[in-house]
Amino acid sequence: MTFAAQGIDTGDTAWLLAATALVLLMTPGLALFYGGMVRTKSVLNMLMMSFVSIALVTVVWLAAGYSLAFSEDSFAGLIGGLEHAGFEGLGPDSVHGTVPTLLFATFQLTFAIITAALISGAIADRAKFAAWLVFVPVWALLVYVPVAHWVWGPGGWVLDKLGALDFAGGLPVEITSGASGLALALVLGPRLGFKKDAMRPHNLPMVVLGAGLLWFGWFGFNAGSALGANGLAAAAFLNTLAAGCTGLLGWLFVEQKRDGHPTTLGAASGAVAGLVAITPSCGSVSLLGALVVGLAAGVVCSYAVGWKFRLNYDDSLDVVGVHLVGGVIGTLLIGVFAEKAMTGGTEGLLYGGGLGQLGKQLVAVVAVGAYAFAVTYGLGKVIDKVMGFRAEEEHEHTGLDLTVHAETAYDHGVLGHGAPVSASTVPSAQKAKTQ
Repeated sequence: MTFAAQGIDTGDTAWLLAATALVLLMTPGLALFYGGMVRTKSVLNMLMMSFVSIALVTVVWLAAGYSLAFSEDSFAGLIGGLEHAGFEGLGPDSVHGTVPTLLFATFQLTFAIITAALISGAIADRAKFAAWLVFVPVWALLVYVPVAHWVWGPGGWVLDKLGALDFAGGLPVEITSGASGLALALVLGPRLGFKKDAMRPHNLPMVVLGAGLLWFGWFGFNAGSALGANGLAAAAFLNTLAAGCTGLLGWLFVEQKRDGHPTTLGAASGAVAGLVAITPSCGSVSLLGALVVGLAAGVVCSYAVGWKFRLNYDDSLDVVGVHLVGGVIGTLLIGVFAEKAMTGGTEGLLYGGGLGQLGKQLVAVVAVGAYAFAVTYGLGKVIDKVMGFRAEEEHEHTGLDLTVHAETAYDHGVLGHGAPVSASTVPSAQKAKTQ
C-alpha cells in the first residue's frame, strides 16, 4: 500500500464507508458469538471485553498506532514513523489512492479493534477486567501495529522485501490474535474445572446470531480491502461467501462422521473457520481455490479445537483452534492456489509457480506467529506480576458478571424494591446457581 494521491473517487469512497461500518459491526457480532459460548455467570464480562476494546484501540490508533503502521518505513521494514501521530497533517483533502486518508485510517482501525477483541476468547471466564484494560492498548502498540506495518505498510518487510501475500489480514489479524491468545492462555492457566466440569455454551441462538453478524461484516472486511468498488472487490466478496459455506459443511461432515451429530455450534464455528482462512487469500485465489480453502479450514479446525485437551492449554473459546489454525491454512494455501488473474503476477504451486511462493508464505507465518506469541507472553507475564492477570478464585467461581460488574445477564430475582443484586447481597446458595 502506498500513499500516492490519485484523486478521490466517489464510488470507491462510498463502498469503503460502507465496508468500514460493516467491519466495525463485527466486534459487537464477536461479543454475541463469544457471549453465547460462555456460561451464564460471565456473559456480560465477555461482552464487555469486546466492547471496551473498541474504545481502547481507537484511542491508541488515533494517538500513534496509525502513524506507526502506515507512515513511510523508518527502520528496516519493521515500523513506520510518527509524522501522523494524532492524525497530524491529515484532513478532508488528504488522499490515499482514490479514497480519503481519514477513511482509509478508520477502515484500518476497525481491523485493529477486532483483532484485540478476538484474543479475549482464549481467556474467557478467568481474566481480571482491570488487567484487560491495561493489556489491550499496550498489546495493540507492541504487536498489532508493527505486524500491520510489516504486511501492509509502505516498505514493510513481509510484502516489499519477502514478497509474501496477505490480502485482508491472515497475518496481522488471524495469526496474531491466535498466537497471542495461546500465549495468554498459558500465562493465566486453565479455568477452574477444566477437563472436569461441563462448560457448554449457555445460549446457542446468541452464538448463531453472532456468527451471522460476523459473516455479514466479513464482506466489508475482505471485499473492502480492495479499497475500491471494482472487480477485485467483487471477486473477494464471492470468495468470502464460498469459503464460509464450505467451511460450515466441512465442519458438519466431521461432526457427523466422528460424533454422529451435526451441531449448531459446529455450523457456526465451521462458517467462521472458513471465513478466517479465506481472509488472507480472498484476493489471490479463484472461486475453486476459495472453495478448497474454506473446506480445508472447516475440516482441520474441527479437529484442532480438541488439541487443547491433549496438550493441556485452556483456550476457552477456541481462538487457537479456529483463528490461528485457520489463519495458517489460508495464508499457506496462497502458495498453492494463487492465480495470476487475481494477483497480477504471482502464481501458486498448482498453477506452475513452483514452491517459491509457498516458502515465502511459510516464512511470514512463522515470523509473525513467533513474534506475536513471544511479545504477548512477555507482556502477559509483566501484567500478571505487577497487578495480577488472573481473577481471584472466588470471583471466578461466582462469576465475573456479578463480582466485577455488579450485574447479571439474566434476572434471577431482585431484592427489595428492585434493588440491584450485588456480590455482598447474594446468598451462597444463590451464587451457586449462577455457575
